[in-house]
Amino acid sequence: MLLCLSGISVLHAGETAGQAEVRTLIEKAYLHGAWNEQNVADMEAGFHKDFAIFSPKGKEMARYEIADWVAGIKKRKASKDYDPNRSKVEYKITQLDVTGGAASARVELIQNGKLIFTDYLSFIKFEDGWKIAAKVYHRHK
Repeated sequence: MLLCLSGISVLHAGETAGQAEVRTLIEKAYLHGAWNEQNVADMEAGFHKDFAIFSPKGKEMARYEIADWVAGIKKRKASKDYDPNRSKVEYKITQLDVTGGAASARVELIQNGKLIFTDYLSFIKFEDGWKIAAKVYHRHK
């Protein structure tokens, strides 16, 4: 298990180079890009242009595209009411599997000591490196 609180990593012994690359991508593009710092440049560098979050919508599947997510963050950050602390999370990377050029991770997001999301991220290794390809999640009540 990889435990990350406030950006300090404690690595599981025996982590492979592929796991280290994917973990770094999770921390930079997803956890700090999309959440803690909301750095859209890091998001755009780490997420594939066709990335989407998939969730149920009745009997259908909703798709939230990376371009919409980035636009939403830019809009929030431009607002006079923007509070960067509202998006801050602690996290645990509880599972990280890499097989060749495919990978998956389970990430738990914690706010104010409470588990708020369990995210399942998928990754693909392209000619220019790893990219986050898709996400499904569970919102904890």
